[in-house]
Amino acid sequence: MPLNITPVDTLSVADSAKVAIANMANELLNNPDQFFQNLLYDAVSFALKVVAALIIYSIGAWLIKRVKGMLRRVFEKRHTEGTLATFINSLVSISLTVLLIMITVSTLGVNTTSLAAVLAAGGMAIGMALSGTVQNFAGGIMILIFRPFKTGDYIEALGYFGKVSEVNIVSTKLRTFDNKTIILPNGALSNGNIQNYFEHEVNRLEWLVTLEYGVDNAKAKEAMMEILKNDPRILDSTTPGAANPFVGLNAMKDSYVEYTMKAWVKTADYWDVKYDVNEKIYTSLPEKGLNFAFPQLDVHIRN
Repeated sequence: MPLNITPVDTLSVADSAKVAIANMANELLNNPDQFFQNLLYDAVSFALKVVAALIIYSIGAWLIKRVKGMLRRVFEKRHTEGTLATFINSLVSISLTVLLIMITVSTLGVNTTSLAAVLAAGGMAIGMALSGTVQNFAGGIMILIFRPFKTGDYIEALGYFGKVSEVNIVSTKLRTFDNKTIILPNGALSNGNIQNYFEHEVNRLEWLVTLEYGVDNAKAKEAMMEILKNDPRILDSTTPGAANPFVGLNAMKDSYVEYTMKAWVKTADYWDVKYDVNEKIYTSLPEKGLNFAFPQLDVHIRN
């Protein structure tokens, strides 16, 4: 909002300055001893305020340093996410520093009410100008506090799938399988659906196998179960969070019979087991006379 300063206001300020200078000159001429005595008193008073302000600032800076060190030790002890720890440490440090500066300035006799109003107005203006960034900032805080995923997890969100390579306060970076980097804004990410594939130590794999009609059901299930049991990386019910391998007839479609194979594996073995079992299904089932189905259509001709 522009200031409405009129020529009358300018003249009024100039007249006030002239009056103050004239009063000082008059006091210096009429009573020089009292003038220098007042000047010395004001100088000593201001010097004492400066010394007090420096002492307050030094003690405050030392306390802020101790608080930061204490927070760092607490975060290390509780194994807090590095990004969250850094953000909280910086936020506390900045807030305490601003408060210390306000106290130091007020010690010098400066009215901090106007300064606080200016800071508040500036903060509001910046917040309105950066509304999208503020939303991402708030979303980043929610992600760092509730931790729906962490660095190293494989997630699917906002139409993208990949490994979380970095989580910062405004965005999250994903690395896709073709080594592309996707940057997702935390505002939209915190309000959307997130599918975390590898949050737990064990995960379940599933394969859908389509065989032709007329296949021996018992033979097919036995062959598929043999594939699963012969892989030492596949877990059973003795592992916490896992279950025994399973093979079942899932559905009977138009042109094929669909079987499902389910098995639990450790997160580190997920992709290796998935592709290895795919290959074993493709090579071993036809060797046992279990043929894969192809789309077909039966045509009946009537005279």
